[in-house]
Amino acid sequence: MTIAGHKTSFTLEAAFWDALKNIAEKHGRSVAQLVARVDQQRGSAGSETPPNLSSALRVFVLQQLQETEQQHGNEP
Repeated sequence: MTIAGHKTSFTLEAAFWDALKNIAEKHGRSVAQLVARVDQQRGSAGSETPPNLSSALRVFVLQQLQETEQQHGNEP
């Protein structure tokens, strides 16, 4: 995948990949746009060593799912 003009790769388990595609669709974005956003945010998080892209995407998916649960009153 090309993000911000550079090629990158990441590995996600099928469940995370499916969730990422669903989140992108829900927000009217492509998966590439969503990945670029996560990539940008992880680089500007202020830590010396940002998490790798795969980890950042997993955390993003988890946060999105938690927010959706909270909005629907389904606290874990």
